[in-house]
Amino acid sequence: MLTVPESLEGWCLLHQMFRVSWPALVQATNDERAELAAGLQELLAQAPADGGSSIAVAMLGHKADLMLVHARKSFDALVQAQLDVSRLAIAEAFESTTSYVSVIELGMYEMTAKIHEQLMAKGLELGTAEYRTAMKDAMQAQEPRMTGRLFTAFPARRYACFYPMDKRRGEIKNWYSAPFEKRAAMMRDHGHIGRLYSGEVSQIISGSIGFDDWEWGVDLFADDPLVFKKLIYEMRFDEASSDYGEFGPFYTGVQFSPSQVTNWIEGQTPALEASSLSS
Repeated sequence: MLTVPESLEGWCLLHQMFRVSWPALVQATNDERAELAAGLQELLAQAPADGGSSIAVAMLGHKADLMLVHARKSFDALVQAQLDVSRLAIAEAFESTTSYVSVIELGMYEMTAKIHEQLMAKGLELGTAEYRTAMKDAMQAQEPRMTGRLFTAFPARRYACFYPMDKRRGEIKNWYSAPFEKRAAMMRDHGHIGRLYSGEVSQIISGSIGFDDWEWGVDLFADDPLVFKKLIYEMRFDEASSDYGEFGPFYTGVQFSPSQVTNWIEGQTPALEASSLSS
């Protein structure tokens, strides 16, 4: 019986949340603060050799002051991004509060079912090495048309929200023991709600099973933060969330341009400039 949906993977992601020692920055001289800003600005503005990018979000609330999100082609490149941050002069004023490791993921419930039917019609038996090889080849053939979604740029939108989540594995409700067809139907309904907000919010879904404490990470970007509240509230009513969703802490803030690092360090709300919005 078909149980496991296939998926396609894109950018590797690292979310870093920091608490900032503002007194240390205030006590620094103007020239020292300018030097600190230049290092972080250069890191955010650079284009990694193998692709990817990094963004900065000024956070709201006590959980963190700054969130850096790095997208790279490999975990090795993410390690380099983490090292690059740790070696910045301003890192002395950073205290890590949490982090999250994941990989952009595109779940393929419907495509998995379609390919499964084709392979069974060819006489391949589910669970055999031949079946697994054929399924892998068929899924890889889907990658070229999905590249734009797997290796998407971070949306140049002002407001950002990140949260991790799980699918419930309790004694009464267990997502992983529900029939494949039921899970596929619930995900279709769940996705329909998201598409209703497609012009108002951009989302990046990343898988973290085996990488971090939760199973998925969700990044939302919008021009109006109220959209986060409305979208997530509406999704709470669909079966995939109401019966099976478990949510971790939420992190919300404003994305800002690399050129605005100086303003942020000087205690001014940093902007997301028009040049970024048009990118």
